[in-house]
Amino acid sequence: MKEQQIKFYYKNVTESVLGGEHGISEKQFAALAAKTEPLIEQLNAQRKAGKTRYRDLPYQTDTVKAVKAVAAQVKWCENFVVLGIGGSALGNIALQTAMNPFMYNLDDKQRKGCPRLFVFDNVDPLQLSSFLSWLSDNLDKTVFNVISKSGRTAETAAQFLTICQMLEEKLGKDSLKKHIIATTDSQQGTLRKTADAFGLTTLQVPDGVGGRFSVLSPVGLLSAAVCGIDIDRLLAGAAEMDKKVSQQTFYKNPAAVNAAINWHYYNRGKKISVMMSYSYALKDFADWYRQLWAESLGKAKDLSGKEIFVGPTPVKALGATDQHSQVQLYREGPNDKLFTFLAVEDFGVDVKIGAAPDIAPELDYLSNQDMSRLLNSERAGTEYALLASKRPCLTIAFEKICPYTIGQFIYLLETSTSIAAMLFDINAYDQPAVELGKEATFALMGQSDYAALAEKIKPFAQINDSFII
Repeated sequence: MKEQQIKFYYKNVTESVLGGEHGISEKQFAALAAKTEPLIEQLNAQRKAGKTRYRDLPYQTDTVKAVKAVAAQVKWCENFVVLGIGGSALGNIALQTAMNPFMYNLDDKQRKGCPRLFVFDNVDPLQLSSFLSWLSDNLDKTVFNVISKSGRTAETAAQFLTICQMLEEKLGKDSLKKHIIATTDSQQGTLRKTADAFGLTTLQVPDGVGGRFSVLSPVGLLSAAVCGIDIDRLLAGAAEMDKKVSQQTFYKNPAAVNAAINWHYYNRGKKISVMMSYSYALKDFADWYRQLWAESLGKAKDLSGKEIFVGPTPVKALGATDQHSQVQLYREGPNDKLFTFLAVEDFGVDVKIGAAPDIAPELDYLSNQDMSRLLNSERAGTEYALLASKRPCLTIAFEKICPYTIGQFIYLLETSTSIAAMLFDINAYDQPAVELGKEATFALMGQSDYAALAEKIKPFAQINDSFII
């Protein structure tokens, strides 16, 4: 049986559609191909040298066995709670939204014997206190997966400490072994030390794989497996896309073409990248993409150390919802954006629109139509309107949303990110600008190693009443 596919479509950025000012000409595409093809070869060489470890994730046979074993071990639970932030949470959320029904957590039939899933990626006290209040009577039926490579991430550490105390007080200290799984570094770090001391079950955050590239590792695979998602098919889809994005020929490599188009438009004043999903199931992958794109491509310096302050700004939109909140700006505001639509050809299920009443014959055109036709018409209509305003558009079309196509999609965007970084001549895999904010948090929370920084922060943290209106 032929596997479902995703298709990358780029005609609507060409000169033939948009004209010479905003479209890409054949000559410009030829120049992009000449610049990008050596980078494909370079990236493939880096992969062989073990420098892009995320590209090996589709082939991690032993890791998949370990993930499945842990998932089977916690099959008894009714609630599975992920504690993490950024790359330790966004992929988990996106996989769940894409692969499981909208009412999954509320409908026992839709869960098919799997536990509810909750992902806590923040430390908002209102949100957390509400959940902990509900959890109090369900604690003995709950398993927590704390995800942190170092264990020193303040948000995840705070959640972890809170849950440990709650478990100890209500179920006893020995309950930690049964109710907590740690996904962390294999050998070192605060969480590894703690997990070993408490005898917790652990899975490994693979070496050389940054958080935003880790969704196809145990970071994202465990919650997926626990909630009934076929992780074998997910990785098989990623492996197929690996073959496509390894191709040396520019026009046969969707990651290369995607990266080159984004780079081209960035250098021509279109510095905002809008991902607009016409599928609720795919909406949280736009959140995942925002971290992947922003943290990888937003850099102050190039590889030689020269200050360049580069980086496209990723924006999330959901169709048809955001047609009514953003498209006015997108069509009549600055022409500084490149749009990527996420489209679905076959939703798997559909809803028939009801008949129009006799008093409203103007609604007859909707009667007995498929809701999927309406949503896809909304997408095509929005794209047409944007093109009429000379706004460039790409489309990633899913024949059907399934683990195989989701695996393809994840791997396509990750590799696109690597190639885009090479075009910008930056390091896609570090995030130096994140550290100062983390250190400032440590200082404000009273971490003694950051006492000097706390003093520097005081003038900025104090409120000057003369500026209050």
